[in-house]
Amino acid sequence: MSTFNHEGDASSSIESQFNKDIRPILNPKTVAIVGMSSKPGSAGKVVLNNLLAGGFSGEVYLVGRSGGQIDGRQVLTDITQLPEGIELVILMLPSSAVLDAIKACVSRGVLSAVCFASGFAEMGQEGRHLQLEMADIANSGNMSLLGPNTVGYFNYVNGFYVMMVELELPTRLDPDNGPAVAVVAQSGGIGAHIAASLKARGVPLSYMVTTGNEAQTGLSDMIRYYATDEYTGAIVVYAEQIRSASEFIDAVKEARRHGKGVVLLHSGRSERSQEAAKSHTGALSGNHAAMQLITEYSGVTIANSLEEAIDTTQLLLRYPIAPDGGLGLVTASGAICGLAQDYIEQLNLEMPPLSAEQVKALTAHLPEFLPPRNPLDLGTLSSYQPDLIEKGVKSLLADPSIGSVLVSMPLPTKEASLVWLGYYLEAIKGSNKPAIYVMQNEDVPLSPEFIEEARKHRAIIMRSPERAMRALANVTRFGRQQALQQQQNTLDKKEAIASLTLNKGTQPEWVGKKILEQLSIPTPTGSLATTLDEAIHIANEIGYPVVIKAQSADLTHKSDAGGVLLNIKDEGSLRVAWSKLYDNVNKARPDLTLDGVLVEKMGQKGLELLVGASRDPQWGPILMVGLGGVWVEVLGDVQLMPPQLPKEAIIAKLNSLKSKKLLNGFRGEPAVDLEAVADVVATVGQLMSERPEITEIDINPLVAFEKGKGVVAQDVLMVID
Repeated sequence: MSTFNHEGDASSSIESQFNKDIRPILNPKTVAIVGMSSKPGSAGKVVLNNLLAGGFSGEVYLVGRSGGQIDGRQVLTDITQLPEGIELVILMLPSSAVLDAIKACVSRGVLSAVCFASGFAEMGQEGRHLQLEMADIANSGNMSLLGPNTVGYFNYVNGFYVMMVELELPTRLDPDNGPAVAVVAQSGGIGAHIAASLKARGVPLSYMVTTGNEAQTGLSDMIRYYATDEYTGAIVVYAEQIRSASEFIDAVKEARRHGKGVVLLHSGRSERSQEAAKSHTGALSGNHAAMQLITEYSGVTIANSLEEAIDTTQLLLRYPIAPDGGLGLVTASGAICGLAQDYIEQLNLEMPPLSAEQVKALTAHLPEFLPPRNPLDLGTLSSYQPDLIEKGVKSLLADPSIGSVLVSMPLPTKEASLVWLGYYLEAIKGSNKPAIYVMQNEDVPLSPEFIEEARKHRAIIMRSPERAMRALANVTRFGRQQALQQQQNTLDKKEAIASLTLNKGTQPEWVGKKILEQLSIPTPTGSLATTLDEAIHIANEIGYPVVIKAQSADLTHKSDAGGVLLNIKDEGSLRVAWSKLYDNVNKARPDLTLDGVLVEKMGQKGLELLVGASRDPQWGPILMVGLGGVWVEVLGDVQLMPPQLPKEAIIAKLNSLKSKKLLNGFRGEPAVDLEAVADVVATVGQLMSERPEITEIDINPLVAFEKGKGVVAQDVLMVID
């Protein structure tokens, strides 16, 4: 999940034993810069100039080996000469000198420090140890530490700028502009890009902090600070590694409690687990997928690109209440209507038809040749009757099935663009549904008057319909997940979970099925046979035809070894099959000793599904559902979910599969028993939540029969740590 491996680095120190105080880092009353040099253009002088140019009026102390004066300020020769209780020390030192400097800061009661130096965890094991030691020293002195390997930060609220490169300093935040966006990033380049892009759109900013290697102070600390900051209304995060899942989730929940949206862009989507998965579940859900799933359900809006992060953050700042309805579209182009339908299908969004009430309301204003519908194509009428923009947008916003609205118009004359914008602004006045106005012809600049009018009313203006739809789809997905979580979980708690006896290691199928049976998950009739005579006895009791399966914890892929033989119709066939099964397994795995052979009643036809669960070491249990059997490998059509969703939410996830038509009846086949499937998924979720020693469960296939006829788990793999 990271561009470099932090295993064994400061991640163990990130959850320090004191509550880190971020205020002295962002808004100190006294500052010391350590590592000053009188050389023109030196890093220390650049930092000093940035502080003063930003208007910092507090005491500034300088420390440098050569002493003397710099720009009329005395330079001390040692940190120990500083007065006690300096609020922020800025370390402009090489990595080799940092540890001693931090020790000296702690001895002088410094409240916080920022370290720019590189050469720590990103350099390997030795650097990791140095970084851990750095964090331990800071923790011992209750000193907040930002860095190392940070490029600095901006506090737009107070005009306090700590950067080691010369730059044109941004203006302070005007509180009258309303709530602002706070940025925190593990990359200086990405943090600066997001902040500059938002600022160029006129979006107010409160802070931009780059956390670097995060020896101690990290993303979670900054989110927690932003959560209660009076100037911040939304938070955008760029992460390469989230070092403490619990800290991060707690911080996000704190932000959400204060009504602030959190947008996360996390690199590493293509990364897969380090170890080969023993089940389909482990193979299809990597740790990035686990991170995305759990953070989303904790209150994060996920962006999958820089553009999405910028667009979605701007949207959530303006409209903090995420929608769960469909998209409404008003345009002057039939082609945009067609393209939009293509886009929304990819984005799992939809444009619901207008309600009868809104059709009637629009009919009174539209000519006969222009049907009142969603999407609403005004064509050339927008040039002659621009008031239709207002009427169309108002009707779409008033429709309860529509959660957000996009207006996408070609760029007309400067005068016409202002008129169109005016009608749009009037339409969205007082609405809390997210709305975006796209002025097409995106390479053609907008007039300054248009830009000023849009900013005055905090209207979101974009130039690409596709980007606008992606942003609206992001917040809608989040809104729908939040709505699902608010549904009541009516599944009965499985009391048997606490009393299950679980042995370590990979469990053979017959053991896994005994566990499922104790949890009331149906399995085929049958039992384990260790001799042919036992197999014949079992088959006679349950009735032919039967299936036999070789059983061993070391034989997870039985079919590949010829260890599964189907449709055995009588005793004579069973005798032949018994010998064949053992011959197949001995040939494929001569080293293997079987527990025995599972003899089961041959199953009835149904839809084969997969219900799986795996435990990510950082993010915890993740559930997965999809088509089962070989189809899970061929299609990879799966849905991931957290372990404690209510049944209604699980069914909604099932109906989000691309293959959902098969669930609800297709080409004469009956709809399957989704309630029974959801019960199994929820039970597996309870099992994973309450028994942390279980690392994987893979029920494949879970055969689902027609509605009211239930399900049966035909095979199961279970791994106990």
